[in-house]
Amino acid sequence: MKENVISATVVTLLLFLNTCLLNGQLPPGKPEIFKCRSPNKETFTCWWRPGTDGGLPTNYSLTYHREGETLMHECPDYITGGPNSCHFGKQYTSMWRTYIMMVNATNQMGSSFSDELYVDVTYIVQPDPPLELTVEVKQPEDRKPYLWMKWSPPTLIDLKTGWFTLLYEIRLKPEKAAEWETHFAGQQTEFKILSLHPGQKYLVQVRCKPDHGYWSAWSPATFIQIPSDFIMNDTTVWISVAVLSAVICLIIVWAVALKGYSMVTCIFPPVPGPKIKGFDAHLLEKGKSEELLSALGCQDFPPTSDYEDLLVEYLEVDDSEDQHLMSVHSKEHPSQEREQRPTREAQGS
Repeated sequence: MKENVISATVVTLLLFLNTCLLNGQLPPGKPEIFKCRSPNKETFTCWWRPGTDGGLPTNYSLTYHREGETLMHECPDYITGGPNSCHFGKQYTSMWRTYIMMVNATNQMGSSFSDELYVDVTYIVQPDPPLELTVEVKQPEDRKPYLWMKWSPPTLIDLKTGWFTLLYEIRLKPEKAAEWETHFAGQQTEFKILSLHPGQKYLVQVRCKPDHGYWSAWSPATFIQIPSDFIMNDTTVWISVAVLSAVICLIIVWAVALKGYSMVTCIFPPVPGPKIKGFDAHLLEKGKSEELLSALGCQDFPPTSDYEDLLVEYLEVDDSEDQHLMSVHSKEHPSQEREQRPTREAQGS
């Protein structure tokens, strides 16, 4: 009897699955958490992409736990962040803690789970765009004109506490241009730009980013019309400098030409050769060694004496000096001479 009941149940399930498959009904596809963002390190929101619903109504839920904990929690707010999102308010947001979360999709045919996502609020900060962007053309009398702009930080960020440090970037372009010109402004909320095309209508935007995190979206564009004489004074100054430089160069060239010196001679003067007082340099060109040595004061050089005569004289002088030294030595030490004589005779025998 029990076997019949089990068989009937299995057949019923198979028929049900077959009917569902014929109608295109399947378990839901795998969802994906694709973004988490915190505007101010105090709250954050995560969004996911749902998979296929399998032709059936599908419910989604986000569960999470903090690193080092085992207790699972469900998303506290599915409404604030919009469809397919989970918002974490201040009471659910912890700094320097890692959140481990995933999304569960369920319908009548089954369930599927997204991959786990690890989130640290410190590194997902993306502030809102700056506010109240103001752009003006300044034309002071004593300086050249410039484009001046000012803005305010996002309202959700409190910079006074030092909890946040924001950096700003500006971009602008003529209304009909395709490429933007970008300027990094650092932490300041004011900026000046000098090099602009007169008579053009410009679009200006600003964005910001924290020390750890991502750039915000660009602020709404602000339009400004540049006057036609915006850089007239600057052009006049450069023309004056160019004309003055050309006049100075012409004066220098004219002065050098009058003196009859070439530019190479002025820059690289010749190095004087060595001179000997009383010496005629033409003797070197003639190549006569006798006249050259005579001019240098080297008389009787090279010597004309015979080498053998010099050797004999040297030997005679050397022998006489030895004999003289020996005789002097014998007179000063007669006793030593008598003692050493038998020894030399014994050695001779």
